[in-house]
Amino acid sequence: MSPTSPGERPGEAEPHPRLPVPNVPIVSPPSPVSPRCPQCPCRVPSDSAMSPVSPWCPQCPRCPQESVQEKLSLIHGFLQAEVQLQLSELEAKLRREELSEERYLAKVKALLRQELSAPNGSGGPNPNGCPGHGASGSDDDEDGAMELEEGLAASSSPSCSGPAARARKSRRSRSNGDAKSKDLGFLGGFRGVNGGSGGGEGSLGSPWEGFWGITLGKADSPSPLPQTTPPKCLDCRQYLDDPDLKFFQGDPDDALEEPEMLTDERLSIFDANEDGFESYEDLPQHKVTSFSVYDKRGHLCPFDTGLIERNIELYFSGVVKPIYDDNPCLDGGVRAKKLGPINAWWITGFDGGEKALIGFSTAFADYILMEPSEEYAPTFALMQEKIYMSKIVVEFLQNNRHVSYEDLLNKIETTVPPAGLNFNRFTEDSLLRHAQFVVEQVESYDEAGDSDEPPVLITPCMRDLIKLAGVTLGKRRAVRRQAIRHPTRIDKDKGPTKATTTKLVYLIFDTFFSEQIEKDEREEDKENATKRRRCGVCEVCQQPECGKCKACQNMVKFGGSGRSKQACLQRRCPNLAVREADEDEEVDDNIPEMPSPKKMLQGRKKKQNKSRISWVGEPIKSDGKKDYYQRVCIDSETLEVGDCVSVSPDDPTKPLYLARVTAMWEDSSGQMFHAHWFCPGSDTVLGATSDPLELFLVDECEDMQLSYIHGKVNVIYKAPSDNWAMEGGLDTEIKMVEDDGRTYFYQMWYDQEYARFESPPGAQPTEDNKYKFCMSCARLDEVRHKEIPKVAEPLEEADGKMFYAVATKNGVQYRVGDGVYLLPDAFSFSVKPASPAKRPKKEAVDEELHPEHYRKYSEYIKGSNLDAPDPFRVGRIKSIFCSLRGNGKPNEADIKLGIYKFYRPENTHKSTKASYHADINLLYWSDEETTVEFRAVQGRCSVVYGEDLTESIQDYSAGGLDRFYFLEAYNAKTKSFEDPPNHARSAGNKGKGKGKGKGEQSEQEPAQLQVPKLRTLDVFSGCGGLSEGFHQAGVSETLWAVEMWEPAAQAFRLNNPGTTVFTEDCNVLLKLVMAGEKTNSLGQKLPQKGDVEMLCGGPPCQGFSGMNRFNSRTYSKFKNSLVVSFLSYCDYYRPRFFLLENVRNFVSFKRSMVLKLTLRCLVRMGYQCTFGVLQAGQYGVAQTRRRAIVLAAAPGEQLPMFPEPLVVVDDKKFVSNITRTYSGPFRTITVRDTMSDLPEIRNGAAALEISYNGEPQSWFQRQIRGSQYQPILRDHICKDMSALVAARMRHIPLAPGSDWRDLPNIEVRLSDGTTTRKLRYTHHERKNGRSSSGALRGVCSCAEGKPCDPADRQFNTLIPWCLPHTGNRHNHWAGLYGRLEWDGFFSTTVTNPEPMGKQGRVLHPEQHRVVSVRECARSQGFPDTFRLFGNILDKHRQVGNAVPPPLAKAIGLEIKACAVAKARQDTAVTSE
Repeated sequence: MSPTSPGERPGEAEPHPRLPVPNVPIVSPPSPVSPRCPQCPCRVPSDSAMSPVSPWCPQCPRCPQESVQEKLSLIHGFLQAEVQLQLSELEAKLRREELSEERYLAKVKALLRQELSAPNGSGGPNPNGCPGHGASGSDDDEDGAMELEEGLAASSSPSCSGPAARARKSRRSRSNGDAKSKDLGFLGGFRGVNGGSGGGEGSLGSPWEGFWGITLGKADSPSPLPQTTPPKCLDCRQYLDDPDLKFFQGDPDDALEEPEMLTDERLSIFDANEDGFESYEDLPQHKVTSFSVYDKRGHLCPFDTGLIERNIELYFSGVVKPIYDDNPCLDGGVRAKKLGPINAWWITGFDGGEKALIGFSTAFADYILMEPSEEYAPTFALMQEKIYMSKIVVEFLQNNRHVSYEDLLNKIETTVPPAGLNFNRFTEDSLLRHAQFVVEQVESYDEAGDSDEPPVLITPCMRDLIKLAGVTLGKRRAVRRQAIRHPTRIDKDKGPTKATTTKLVYLIFDTFFSEQIEKDEREEDKENATKRRRCGVCEVCQQPECGKCKACQNMVKFGGSGRSKQACLQRRCPNLAVREADEDEEVDDNIPEMPSPKKMLQGRKKKQNKSRISWVGEPIKSDGKKDYYQRVCIDSETLEVGDCVSVSPDDPTKPLYLARVTAMWEDSSGQMFHAHWFCPGSDTVLGATSDPLELFLVDECEDMQLSYIHGKVNVIYKAPSDNWAMEGGLDTEIKMVEDDGRTYFYQMWYDQEYARFESPPGAQPTEDNKYKFCMSCARLDEVRHKEIPKVAEPLEEADGKMFYAVATKNGVQYRVGDGVYLLPDAFSFSVKPASPAKRPKKEAVDEELHPEHYRKYSEYIKGSNLDAPDPFRVGRIKSIFCSLRGNGKPNEADIKLGIYKFYRPENTHKSTKASYHADINLLYWSDEETTVEFRAVQGRCSVVYGEDLTESIQDYSAGGLDRFYFLEAYNAKTKSFEDPPNHARSAGNKGKGKGKGKGEQSEQEPAQLQVPKLRTLDVFSGCGGLSEGFHQAGVSETLWAVEMWEPAAQAFRLNNPGTTVFTEDCNVLLKLVMAGEKTNSLGQKLPQKGDVEMLCGGPPCQGFSGMNRFNSRTYSKFKNSLVVSFLSYCDYYRPRFFLLENVRNFVSFKRSMVLKLTLRCLVRMGYQCTFGVLQAGQYGVAQTRRRAIVLAAAPGEQLPMFPEPLVVVDDKKFVSNITRTYSGPFRTITVRDTMSDLPEIRNGAAALEISYNGEPQSWFQRQIRGSQYQPILRDHICKDMSALVAARMRHIPLAPGSDWRDLPNIEVRLSDGTTTRKLRYTHHERKNGRSSSGALRGVCSCAEGKPCDPADRQFNTLIPWCLPHTGNRHNHWAGLYGRLEWDGFFSTTVTNPEPMGKQGRVLHPEQHRVVSVRECARSQGFPDTFRLFGNILDKHRQVGNAVPPPLAKAIGLEIKACAVAKARQDTAVTSE
């Protein structure tokens, strides 16, 4: 394929500042220039017999500073010519009295210190080509001038400007470089202060030190850390002391200059005598092979780091071949030397796909690159790698905008590089190495794209890469013109199809959005005046408007209407776009605000206007001071008890309140009524999404004066129809009532505290209280009554106390002999608790070996359980009593319990270690007694003596929640375990027999009432975590599952052979069903209306995760999101129970709009519903993972509560009905509980089946392995990390809390035979200062507050360069390359364990590898028998995306309890 012609080449957009005119005669390069006399303008003749020590011309008088001169002359011979020049410059300044003698000496010392401490034979040219007379820095040098006396020598001083300076900096040839290493031979023993390898005596010796007063390093520290920024080449910006800095080895004798070469007949374009250059319109094109690129000092250097764009002269040599020759060998080519300078480089897409064509333009011709020379090959391979890498990234993200950084790594690591490139695998290191270029390619791709498409740049994956690698956005230089020409813009994989929706769901979304978008646009207009639209700093922002794009043409100044309010497309600020996308994703812990209904203030007096109000008829009842009436006439409108009214607020600007009149009377306060308030939808969690005419019943009421009544309104109760379940998906009218200003409706009762919408309570007035019956009062009384602790069944009186057999609280009965939960501070044990494993005191760290350790100043370790609270104390009630008052009557308001304390294994002297092997519900009896307040009781539990059980302990424990057992008693005095006494054992039996009365019965009854399992459809099922938990709870039978991703669908089939699994788009299926089809194209039977009793699933939400404001584009995306499809499934099938599971952020997306619209749809369908955020760790897994859960139940069902936590976890409480906020029945599950029994494996272990090699060690492991003996352990496999990552993992210490900051800065030989390099600290870090030994801590010029310099990047280092580079902005990247802690927990199990991913704590606590698939599956609570499918990354993704089965089981048990309650209710009704 031919490359793009130069006319359209990105690199030639404007004339190059340095372009020579093609027909200028060829000038040979200038010969080396003689040094200038420091005193006068004359040059010293090169053949002059003057000493090289001090080039003074014979005419000038000698410098008076003879002593300095003589000292200098001794070492002058060893210095490179350009340093000699600098010394001469300084002398001249001294002579002209521009420098004081002190300054002169300081500068000379600094220069010599720099020069003499350079490692021997580094081969670098002189560190600075600037003999400047105080010349100011040119634009080329971003570092700006640095003062010499700071010890930075002249190394970084700016390159000189002006032609004379250019001429003086003659290019050092190879022979010159060689001479230097020979001359410095005697300095061989004095290898570098700047990290050279020491050798010999290691010091320049006292004569030198005393002579100049320069300390050049001590013998005992061969490589002290750099205290100063090492010198860089002013042209190619490479470090001069870098052992990898290579020189161009020179051209062969027969190589031709460019113009001469171009006329060679082998290239057959011009004859030598033709004046072809002028007549030739476009530059000729050739190919060049065996090429090397170098700067004018002869350093081989990359051409893609911005040097050409900064007008640095780069040249290349090689063999030039005609454009039609595809063979990269040297035959048939013309050797050419010093082609250039290069004016532009360019990329012309991929020839047929795999390899990009790269080319140079010089003043004379275009050259397409073929094979590099042997010496240039490593440099060029990086260039190819980076171009190919950006191709992979752009193409991958085009089709997969919602992938995570880990997914991108997975893509890169599994892509095989094309043949003919010099590397065999892509790694994370190469991605980070080329991140700047890759991101720039993405920016160019976005620019070429459709302005309505959200840019690829703000995808979650790109944002993570930008943060991690510290990429500078908005670079606008010619760099951008190097955009790879993607020959065709790849067709997008469309992802899920347009959402299939039922009419109801569609209408709700549509009506809401059309209003919302208008409102948002109005708000944005207001905000636009103040809101920053760009960062103002990057190059993109600083461009002028182009005047041509769509956005500009709409601007008023370009003659448009000014309505679109969009920035010029050329000026779309990437920094701001990324920042806004980040803000959208931040987990704000704001659960949507729950506005409380606006109560009127009680008993307010309002001047009564008697003429407005008159009673109708006689009082229907008088009770003491009140006369109750049935009717009243207000403003000639008659009201009666039971009517609904609007009530005027005191503030006339507020809307009217609405209430039902439940009683009317007259008493000393005047004419009164009792108002049972309605709550408008906008005061519920639905907020703005609610129907403006819909009201909700609430438990709020108060007495008001009749004069507050504004008028009568009509409130209609819309009950669900008898055929409700079959009416799903019909074309319903969304309006429930006509809006005449006085008519409203309600369907639900609303619980403000827990955001629960439920069917209205069915309490009915009795005949004798209907004149004043208020449902709200009745319910509030009932709740109060239930909450008040009471005693019953008095037994005896003794010691000034009255003893009882029963106490009740919150509807639960407690009898003598029952087990109870108490808060951890209710009593203490006589064994002093072993102090929790305190972290060992920090020892002093060798900062030279561990230069990043200083970042670990906080003691906090993520994933540690040190702060987790204790589980509940457990006791057995010995007695229930109240103290007697003075009058002999018991004080029943103050109930106390005498209890026996139970010890948990960790409360005994054996401490925490004892709990590790013991069952989680094992206790020890003790005869220790204590007295507690009945108020402190947190709940009831069952504690039995194991020997008394008729079933096995396993079956007993699995038979229900809150079940404990004991086999021994613990004696704290003797620290021994004994048989329990008789009175301990018999109580266990007693409990079974008479003791427990009501309580025990209620526990046993459900066993007799077996309800059939709910027929379930699991949409977006993944591998089946939700279904697995529901099956364990015995609540459902998953008959159908929908999962588009083939490997997860296969895994679901393996675990549920009886389920029909549809591997297709859920929208397609719903469309088929709604169209009346019975099967899909594969002949699979589709579930029909009435078949599905439970619908569950977790619709992916990425489609709208990056946009916090809705506009017409984001709206259409949201309208087509899978949440909408899932709600339509619910509307069509109308199941008895519905569960939507999602990421924690689901409740906060878009100012909680997604959640509110979901609830709004469910309420409108007639569902009772609620939402909550549950922490998986509280239900028995060793990880912190919060999930948002929306639950709904059909009319007539009971709406399930959220399950109470089983396990103590240190976590914040989120809105839900959960009461156990500080403690729980069982101790925390740890990483050790989860996986200590698994056999040791190595990095990259791939055996799919191995044997366990041992018994389970903890309660959790016994549960997870199952009761059936399983000799085979599956999927204990782990990712094979690259050699460099493996070496890093090997060097992370085993101590808890270890991560990348503990890595040593050393060279290590890797498993692939290569060796890593030490990370070099080259800049002063403004924020963190220097180390205790004064060493630098910065790795990039940005540490000093300057822009990043691409030349500062380092690779193949044990400490990843990017982490110290961007650590200050990101909490020091705490946790990356972090180890799990045996006694801690997993952070959220990820879909792809990557040490540098979002969740970096993925290393095994003791083995040098990332966690295995089986370990991740256990952290999610999957049984070991659960099957996964696909390759290792597929399996990791299946596990990471799943709902933890223990969490699903806990929810399933609550749903089951509701189904059982309903069945019991139904049997009671039929028997009546």
